[in-house]
Amino acid sequence: MDDGAHPLETAESALRVQPGVVPSRRRVAPPRRAPEPTVEELVAGIRGGDRALLGRALTLVESSRPDHRRKAGELLAAVAPWTGRAHRVGISGIPGVGKSTFIEALGMLLVERGQRVAVLAIDPSSDLSGGSILGDKTRMERLARHPSALVRPTPCGGWLGGVARGTRESILVCEAAGMDVVFVETVGVGQSETQVASMVDFFLLLMVAGAGDELQGIKRGIMELADGLVVNKADGDNVAPARLAAAQYRSALGLLRPVTPGWMARVQTCSAVTGDGIEDVWEMIAEHRHVLESSDQLEEKRRRQALYWMKQSVEHLLVDSFYRNPRVADCLEETRRQVVAGEVSPFVAAERLVALATGEVAAEGGES
Repeated sequence: MDDGAHPLETAESALRVQPGVVPSRRRVAPPRRAPEPTVEELVAGIRGGDRALLGRALTLVESSRPDHRRKAGELLAAVAPWTGRAHRVGISGIPGVGKSTFIEALGMLLVERGQRVAVLAIDPSSDLSGGSILGDKTRMERLARHPSALVRPTPCGGWLGGVARGTRESILVCEAAGMDVVFVETVGVGQSETQVASMVDFFLLLMVAGAGDELQGIKRGIMELADGLVVNKADGDNVAPARLAAAQYRSALGLLRPVTPGWMARVQTCSAVTGDGIEDVWEMIAEHRHVLESSDQLEEKRRRQALYWMKQSVEHLLVDSFYRNPRVADCLEETRRQVVAGEVSPFVAAERLVALATGEVAAEGGES
């Protein structure tokens, strides 16, 4: 090397490609994926406070893959001894009612009292990606950062009922992780959300004043299932309208049959922004829990819910199996074309597809 050459110039000349010489291309191996944790490792992580393994467990029970469903079943059986102790609270309401702000205010009240809180925030699903659209974790920043809280946004995946596949199983996993309270925040799209009432101990309907006719029949189906109703945003100039709306709701609920014997659904007002009334809401939920436990209704309610969700799971598994059936897949598009063209009725088309899936012979004749 010439002693007068600058070190940087020498390095640049070494890297310079000579004409006609093809530089060698070193193939970089893709990063190796970490092996999936075993059921035993997941259980140890859940019980030991490992947030990463808790997240993996929740992802597992939400999955629709057949191998994941089998593994999820093993996991749920393993954690069963540590489930059932938490307050399960479902929160529903129309879009814009402030569910996320309300849950964060209530959750912060509880974690500051030393309780551990999980929020299963069910988001609308993107038709393109299948993922969450709203991302409640970004809208509950204070609660999500708290070490005693878990905020889990989950896409509903197009399921009716305002809940996602595996929501009930996710509740059990959170209970096994030592959560004292599990909130289930639903999508907020109307009466189809009532299924959430079949997986929680207390079903709370969040409303606001001035959102149209407060006593519309479209909301009656949800109101009939509510254990409590809270009029949110009762602050500033909206205090008086909120109180008026609460009085109207009390009159309406007085005409409905109580969901829980010995408990008449309560109506309260609050402001999730100022915190006014939030503590009263939790006292209402705690009092309802006391009524259930003192009258031996809690365990009976959960047994009924377990049977209901077994039935729901069977129906969804049958639908999944139907669409995965290769015989159905082979003729599904042609059958759809025939229905759209009016060549066959939807009912007859469905009969033929089910017959293909089950191996039976569809009835001859019928409408065509």
